[in-house]
Amino acid sequence: MSTIEKSIDVNVTVSTAYNQLTQFEQFSQFMEGVEAVTQIDDKHSQWRVNVGGKVREFETEITEQIPDKRIAWRTRGGTYNAGVITFHYLNEGTCA
Repeated sequence: MSTIEKSIDVNVTVSTAYNQLTQFEQFSQFMEGVEAVTQIDDKHSQWRVNVGGKVREFETEITEQIPDKRIAWRTRGGTYNAGVITFHYLNEGTCA
């Protein structure tokens, strides 16, 4: 299993960054390869992505959610994928 780790500094409040990254249905507007995301309930969403010219569909489940601090997820069925995003204050106005 491979691991990808990335850090991004953004000039917005932690709340703004967290709120944007939990609006999964908007991901197709800015994330390459994401064709559609449909929110099923508070913890589950259905994704359709195009990777290398192949369309794949899968369901994700939020496994941990701490507002303005952390969100973790995993896929349900199909190819296993999991991830976590943590939010950290850099200073009064920005986060990483």
